[in-house]
Amino acid sequence: MFGTALSQLRYGMAVLRNSRIRPGDLERIARDLVATLEEFGAPGADSALLPGQAGQIDPEVRRTVTRRSLRATARAAAEHTAYYRHLFGELGIDPGTLDPYGDGGSGTGSWSRVPVTPKKALRGMPGAFVSAAARPALMALTTGTSGTPTAVWYSRAELDITIALSTISAALGMGLGPRDTLAYAGCSRATLPLLNAEESTTRVGASFVQFGTLEAAQALDRLAAPLGLPGKHGQISHLSTSASYLSALVHLAERDGWRPADFGLRSIGVGGEVLSRPLRERAEAVFGASVATSYLMTETLPSGGTPCDQGHLHHTAEFGHLEVLDPLTWEPTPPGGTGVIVHTPYVPYRECTLLLRYATGDLVRLPAAAPGCALAHLPATSEILGRWTGPLSAAVTTRDLLDLIEAEPEVPLPARYALTEQADGGALLHLLVPSLPAAALRARLEERAAAAGLPLAGLVLYDDRSAMPPTTALRADLREHSFETAARPPGGADRAARTPAVAARGGAPAAEEGSGT
Repeated sequence: MFGTALSQLRYGMAVLRNSRIRPGDLERIARDLVATLEEFGAPGADSALLPGQAGQIDPEVRRTVTRRSLRATARAAAEHTAYYRHLFGELGIDPGTLDPYGDGGSGTGSWSRVPVTPKKALRGMPGAFVSAAARPALMALTTGTSGTPTAVWYSRAELDITIALSTISAALGMGLGPRDTLAYAGCSRATLPLLNAEESTTRVGASFVQFGTLEAAQALDRLAAPLGLPGKHGQISHLSTSASYLSALVHLAERDGWRPADFGLRSIGVGGEVLSRPLRERAEAVFGASVATSYLMTETLPSGGTPCDQGHLHHTAEFGHLEVLDPLTWEPTPPGGTGVIVHTPYVPYRECTLLLRYATGDLVRLPAAAPGCALAHLPATSEILGRWTGPLSAAVTTRDLLDLIEAEPEVPLPARYALTEQADGGALLHLLVPSLPAAALRARLEERAAAAGLPLAGLVLYDDRSAMPPTTALRADLREHSFETAARPPGGADRAARTPAVAARGGAPAAEEGSGT
């Protein structure tokens, strides 16, 4: 325990001084936490003070640390990256004078003097953001569902730090333990999330299964299959996936009569896409497991956000600096207003790809009044509303549309829809449905949209996707094929015979994922 206390002290001093973090210190803290949970079954009262666990800090201390961290990060970026060296030189910005809380009236040191970094700049020249003082080890690519994939370089030390922090989160936040098995149903090409999930899961003593984004019928079969592993729960106990892939699983499970008793799931973690309230409720009903979401980005790790029981998303102030800005003017969004998350990940947590005031494109709404929840000491926003693509995306957000569409069982999931703007400024919702006519479905959707106050000028239904305007790319579309699928006869005629879980309960044979969509 003395060694762990020394590691905690060294880690704290590194954060306060913005000096290099020793990954071994965080790894030792994580190992000690896992050992404590294994021996005593519950964390100690001081677990909230562990890295990344949102412990309360005196506001004045937080302001001092924030000011120091931003200056250190800006200094490293200006000295060691081509992009910010040129930018700071052109604008005559001194990193040592920057202040997010004002500039004393001089106008020279305000943090707002640093221009917002657009996503297209990082996509266009990722090497210009890599520190010359770092040793790049891994290029992490985003999925590219909103455009060209973004490349972010990580050093070995950054990876070790991120994995250690994820191990702490897996043990405390997810409740993973030695008897658990987690299935990861995410794209195998997403290297960093996959690496992070596997390492943190196995370090807490749990088992890890990589599904990938297989055909939904195969994933359901594997979730229901007995494991027969010594010392483990009888079936997979935790699932990590994206919202759109979860919706594909829910659609097929509801249609083919799967029940909670068919699975051993205790929790489902969702990330990467907007999780609607109806999808959460439907998933919990069909799988019998709690469904939770969090906010993380490849570009801004280890910073992220955690939802509270009052519906806010609370952002960690320990690893980076959060701003919510108007995407047209880049001025601060007022309370109650909608804006885009702009984030600065701090050194020493980040040392390879350095980003200042990075415009994530993620829309949120600021609370109109100060939150009164347990996490009120952390910066709060709404849950992610969607991606900024123009004024229409803020007027009718992705969350608005998914809350509307995914509450309707007749609409196949994942939902295929598009939003277009008319000449008079009105918004048309285009939606794929199983068959036409669908008068009753239209009436329900229109009534629900009116009750929610959505500014829709009309609803256009289709039963042919090729006739629709282009629909949003989804992570569920990043399909990974297998020989199982290739060997299956057309139409899946023998699905029930080859799927013991379905045959045993007398359920209907499953169909290909996405049929009817």
